[in-house]
Amino acid sequence: MPTSATPAIERIARVLAGRQLSLNGDGDDPHAASAVDASWHEHVDDAYAILHTLREPDADMAQAGDVAVWRKMIGAVLERRAE
Repeated sequence: MPTSATPAIERIARVLAGRQLSLNGDGDDPHAASAVDASWHEHVDDAYAILHTLREPDADMAQAGDVAVWRKMIGAVLERRAE
């Protein structure tokens, strides 16, 4: 299975920053990459909140896969915050 070298929290925080800054989202910057690089750290708390909400899969997610594995995977990310 392919995996990302970038931690999930950083990827989520970058998406949130991009949505706020980029012309493709709610922002006005047509070339927001450097601004996202500089500001994604400001979205880490929101990224953790999103994952915290997703720790319990909904019915469709549960039907598609292994709930125990999902909880373990999300839990692994959330445990890093406690460190």
